[in-house]
Amino acid sequence: MSRIGKLPVALPSGVTVTLTDTDLTVKGPKGELSMSFVSDVTVAQGEDGLTVTPVDETKRARAMWGMQRALIANLVEGVVKGFEKDLELVGVGYRAQMQGKDLKLSLGLSHDVIYPTPDGITITVAKPTEVKIAGADKQKVGQVAAEIRRFRPPEPYKGKGIKYAGEYIRRKEGKKK
Repeated sequence: MSRIGKLPVALPSGVTVTLTDTDLTVKGPKGELSMSFVSDVTVAQGEDGLTVTPVDETKRARAMWGMQRALIANLVEGVVKGFEKDLELVGVGYRAQMQGKDLKLSLGLSHDVIYPTPDGITITVAKPTEVKIAGADKQKVGQVAAEIRRFRPPEPYKGKGIKYAGEYIRRKEGKKK
């Protein structure tokens, strides 16, 4: 029995839901998101919100039950509050700045890295070493943060690179003489 799947997804005021057989569309103050769910679960709208139930007792249906409920909860939270990820640039000369809608990164390479901002995502640079990524779609925000981090992942000897805010980099000791 899925502990997460049993819980209904509450719908705050200002959120409208359109439900068909396989698709769900959620509209809110931050935008509109939609998803299609697997055929192993059914989604119903009640007075307490959206409820997800498995179609049968197969292993796959039980596995999809909690996951689909969590994805629906992320849609609702995304259109109400939105999601954000913070990145920190650590290293001498590592800096970021906005160039129109593109993010320009100086990462110690022979050239500057230009990252175009995808639709539905806002990138802001408060300080030259801090980048904030925000949007309504949790998966897209995380994907953009991972793509930016991939340009210079943090290395364990000096700790230089792009890391998530609050991420702990396990340091290694260098060579001994």
